[in-house]
Amino acid sequence: MKAAFFITALLAAAPAAQASNLTVNLDGVRGSGGTLFVSVQTREQFMQEQGAAGSVVSSPQAGAHQFSFQVPAGDYAVSVWHDDNGNGRFDKDDSYMPLDGWAMTNSEQLRGEPSFDQVRMQIGDAPAQVRLSMTYGR
Repeated sequence: MKAAFFITALLAAAPAAQASNLTVNLDGVRGSGGTLFVSVQTREQFMQEQGAAGSVVSSPQAGAHQFSFQVPAGDYAVSVWHDDNGNGRFDKDDSYMPLDGWAMTNSEQLRGEPSFDQVRMQIGDAPAQVRLSMTYGR
């Protein structure tokens, strides 16, 4: 994952007609500085430099955070990256395991880099909620 991916995903987000409210409840954020990136992406945008919606939090406080986005009905993946050391890179160890904080929809059974189908969620016309928990490798 690249910093540009999350930043551009947030900047490319545009309001859509007939949008549904998506609430992202995020637990376990460490108050270690850096920047927290939250991105909502379609299949075509997944792991690319675009997004349907997103948010950036500089020096996030430790604990739980809540984000609200307006997106049209469809399939989305929600990805969170905490660049906790502020170096602009998604840090991994020598075995390619993430060191930076991260969270994704349906990530409980991930083994390796995710595919969109593994982490997607369906959003209809009614408001939707997802709860994510941060994972830190350091």
